[in-house]
Amino acid sequence: MLQGPNIESLVMIGVEWLRLAVEITGAFIIGIGSAISLIRFALTLLSQQKTDFNVIRLTLARYLELALEFQLGADILSTAIAPSWQEIGKLGAIAVIRTSLNFFLSKEMQQEKAVKSRAPASTLPATDPERL
Repeated sequence: MLQGPNIESLVMIGVEWLRLAVEITGAFIIGIGSAISLIRFALTLLSQQKTDFNVIRLTLARYLELALEFQLGADILSTAIAPSWQEIGKLGAIAVIRTSLNFFLSKEMQQEKAVKSRAPASTLPATDPERL
């Protein structure tokens, strides 16, 4: 039968593995968003058409926003078990920075969407970041 300290050790190891998985997921999302944005950028350059690069930028922003949520979740997991005051302080600072980044990315995407909705259909780019 498992004793108290052994169970606690197992829980701590499980949380660390979960934190690592969540961090990797966030990094993977950033990689996917970067690759998609890079491909769109390359295709735009090759097409030699006048294109709104905001579509590409906003595509990347959507992936970054999602990845930031995963990274924040990983940070919360890292302090889930017996955190020190120093770890709590670091988490607070990281949470404020990541939440601020997410807020401003979301706000910028909403503003761009509002501008698009007011623009005549003929001026909208052929590719829409909402598809991905």
